[in-house]
Amino acid sequence: MQIEQIYTGCLSQGAYYIESNGEVAIIDPLREVDTYLQKAKKNKAKIKYIFETHFHADFVSGHLTLAKETGATIVYGPKAETIFDSLIAKDQQEFKIGDISLIVLHTPGHTMESTTYLLRDAHQKDVAIFTGDTLFIGDVGRPDLAQKAVDTTQEDLAGILYDSLREKIMPLSDNIIVYPTHGAGSACGKNLSKETFGSLGEQKKTNYALRVDMTKKEFIKEVTNGLLPPPQYFPLNVKMNKEGYEDIKTILEIGTKPLCSDFFETVANESDAIILDVRHQDDFSKGHIPKSIFIGIDGTFAPWVGAIIGNVKQSILLVTPEGREKETVTRLSRVGFDNTLGYLKGGIDAWKNKGKSIDTVKGIEVSELKSLNSKEELEIFDIRKPSEYLSEHITNSNNTPLDFLNNHISEFPSSKNFYVHCASGYRSVIAASILKNRGIHNLFDIKGGFKAIKESGIKISDYVFL
Repeated sequence: MQIEQIYTGCLSQGAYYIESNGEVAIIDPLREVDTYLQKAKKNKAKIKYIFETHFHADFVSGHLTLAKETGATIVYGPKAETIFDSLIAKDQQEFKIGDISLIVLHTPGHTMESTTYLLRDAHQKDVAIFTGDTLFIGDVGRPDLAQKAVDTTQEDLAGILYDSLREKIMPLSDNIIVYPTHGAGSACGKNLSKETFGSLGEQKKTNYALRVDMTKKEFIKEVTNGLLPPPQYFPLNVKMNKEGYEDIKTILEIGTKPLCSDFFETVANESDAIILDVRHQDDFSKGHIPKSIFIGIDGTFAPWVGAIIGNVKQSILLVTPEGREKETVTRLSRVGFDNTLGYLKGGIDAWKNKGKSIDTVKGIEVSELKSLNSKEELEIFDIRKPSEYLSEHITNSNNTPLDFLNNHISEFPSSKNFYVHCASGYRSVIAASILKNRGIHNLFDIKGGFKAIKESGIKISDYVFL
């Protein structure tokens, strides 16, 4: 028996390859499926089943492409409805993969179709559970993402999740390994661990949501407390996962077309396409196409694209580091952004060589910021998450989280200079690019972010442990 977690850091997502005696099951595959196909081919094994734990909101699954390539059966748990061929399993239904089996445990709450798969070895011993977004390491799935009936609230779903955990998961052996679909960084939970798997026994001891003496009322309150609004693209990804999508090969063919500077500019001017610059933030700050949006490929790229751009139908033109065009289009497609029209051939240098206009992001060193701040109270905007801000922040700063910056443009000064920062400099340049796109240019990016601010001796609030 072989169990392999295939973890994608950008999405904080784990897919699973399970093999026994020449047969393979894949759980929650990513959009691009070559990794699974190559593993099976190398092992001379056949992919028999594709198990989905639920309709994912934060990424587009590869279930349809993988089924088309292999003839494997797509399996969902009870309550799922699809318009493509799939097997809607019953609670406790068993699926054989070689000498082992996967047992369906319907665990609604995160969504109504959410299902955990219990793995049993050849001797019928319970080995592991693949929990999707029902149970994470250190957390549980948030109950406000499901496409639910009008009369169903997030509190209702939280109560259902409480029952699922206590009736289906907590009675299982402490030795069982928990394999969730997400780790730290995912927006599908509030406070996920950096660990991507662990024993159920350890979770019973340390996961707040599995406290033995916890009442349902307490659970509902703790699970729903402090939930931020989900990113705009989440329901659009759910729709794609339920109804289908374009083959990724087609998306890559169109999205990786090189466009010369003149044609690139023409397309940008004559369409509603966003120019998305994915280079390093320092390179973007030094020179970029006016009104382009920065989201660096080497950061938490795909989730930020989803949070900032929102509409998966939005047309996109790319400015990328040389040789990373295919990677960029692939990572966009993982979160459903399939309408990439091409990339700037020759990059920003080709644009400059044509004599076309360039914009920059003005930066300020923390030493200069400290000097200015001692003479007058500056307008400083901290665009980190509320939890980061509450733990420590510049005492006279405002908190305007990047996730929802587009909804708070009017809060920024229109003429007086102001200053933005995040933790290290990646998110603040995203914020700067959005503000400049909206015609606000009287801003300075604080170099080095909060890390540099803290080391400079600028007055900050007392540390609060959250």
